[in-house]
Amino acid sequence: MDLRTFLTSLERDHPEQLVRIKRPVEVSKFELTALLVHLERQGKYPALLLEQPLTLKGEVAPFHFVSNLYALRARCALALGLRADQWQLPLSLEYARRETQLIPPTVLRTGPAPAQDVVRQGDAADLRDLPIVRHHAMDPAPYIDMTPAMRDPEGGFYNLAFLRTMYKGPRRLGIHMSPRHNWQIARKYEAQGRGTPLAIVVSHHPAFYLGALNVSPFGVDDYAKVGAIMGEPLRLTPSVSFGDELMVPADAEMVIEGEILPGVREVEGPFGEFTGYYGPQRLRPVVEVKAITHRRDAILQHIFVGHRDNWVIGGIPKEGSLFNVIRGVVPTVKAVHFAISGSCRFNCYISIDKQVDGETKQAALAALGACDFVKNVIVVDADIDVFNEREVLWAVATRVQADRDVDIIKDVKGNTLDPSQTDDIMTAKLIIDAT
Repeated sequence: MDLRTFLTSLERDHPEQLVRIKRPVEVSKFELTALLVHLERQGKYPALLLEQPLTLKGEVAPFHFVSNLYALRARCALALGLRADQWQLPLSLEYARRETQLIPPTVLRTGPAPAQDVVRQGDAADLRDLPIVRHHAMDPAPYIDMTPAMRDPEGGFYNLAFLRTMYKGPRRLGIHMSPRHNWQIARKYEAQGRGTPLAIVVSHHPAFYLGALNVSPFGVDDYAKVGAIMGEPLRLTPSVSFGDELMVPADAEMVIEGEILPGVREVEGPFGEFTGYYGPQRLRPVVEVKAITHRRDAILQHIFVGHRDNWVIGGIPKEGSLFNVIRGVVPTVKAVHFAISGSCRFNCYISIDKQVDGETKQAALAALGACDFVKNVIVVDADIDVFNEREVLWAVATRVQADRDVDIIKDVKGNTLDPSQTDDIMTAKLIIDAT
């Protein structure tokens, strides 16, 4: 499974969902994001395939560039092999089914991997040769916003996460990490005085990225989890810079290999984030780029942060993962949905077929405990469609008494990018029982 195969089938079977742009587009100077916003205001969310994206040097890149791929749940359903009309509950439940599994990766050692058709190392690994998107007006630089892969130095497992990396120079990136799994891995290396090897998977099949957003506990190998979501073993190959110490996806379109420098912090941000606000400027770690590998005719990719492309892909995996967690304590859970109105992170709607009192709060607490992104949980009865926000709010309006059905939990770990927080990490969580 790779990106080009998916795009070919998408254009063949759903031609209205892919728009080719043949003229040059300067992605580092808002031309792409401006176009996406204009389409968004018309209620249109096609995937855009740029045939002549410009590099940071202002030259036509030898790559194509795809954007807005995840802005419709229907395309995410297609990525998992479902029908386009299975974009609501069937998509969440299929993700939940696959998320309970692990399919170990396989290692490709015979011949060069597709992701390493072209290898650039040292000074030849120049980020200025790439089209890198500048997203919002106050962003100080273009950003690569795809998934770095890191390997835990103790357990040997891999972790993937969407992390923003800010262009700082031809071979230098700033990286923002919230205190989660990648952050823990980087801290272990730094405590040993070592740099953290990482590989930014710039482009791959969309199911790869849906899998990367699972909310499994620390210690679960994300390469095996991605394989389960893709429905086949993820093919890996030794990285050019680190060999077997850091394996990279063999069928990726492009991989940027680098090292997080120990003890080095530089200004990073602000950056227009998924919340619809700017994540503040902070001192953050720095990545030294060691190699760029790619297919000869690579198709690069990005996520339009703070818009539907970002919100949809962020919500679906959490729906599936939390469905499995909640089912462990409330077997009658029917559906879980992260609404776009909550940036697909903060607001979680859960429907249950309540059998006994107390199940509502059990379901809500399970969601809050499993994912620190979750901030506000509304639990409704099984007759409410959680994918229809009007029905959810109707249940809140007609079934809730605030003094009886609302709980607030204070001083809980939240998200560093939540603009309403007055503390860097601590927040309050809200549970509404609308059953």
